[in-house]
Amino acid sequence: MKPSALILAGLLLATPAWAQQHSHGSKGPSGGALADVAGVHIEFVPSGNALTFNVLNEDNKPVSTNGYSGSVLVVNGQDRETITLTTAGENTLKGEAKKPIVPGAAITLMIKTNGGKTGQAKYKG
Repeated sequence: MKPSALILAGLLLATPAWAQQHSHGSKGPSGGALADVAGVHIEFVPSGNALTFNVLNEDNKPVSTNGYSGSVLVVNGQDRETITLTTAGENTLKGEAKKPIVPGAAITLMIKTNGGKTGQAKYKG
């Protein structure tokens, strides 16, 4: 196979991952990092052991999390913890880690919307 064909094949295989999540490089209404995932914006706001994810529309207005489900994988060095999220308030999913979320920890959100869309977003603690 020619090198150009290999590059094209690699790009085609990688495209679904690009389409699933992209970062806006900006802050959400609560000052947390924003990511597009499963057709909504999700703002990550860590505080101590608490992981808060605010679900917003394209205009950064609250979206009801009724019927949403999700979990988070927190990786900090050798420590790994999976946390199930619960709805908290009108547009919020929350979870509690066993240890405080430290700067630089890798946070991977897995979410399913009430419409059945699924997606994944990555954040830094």
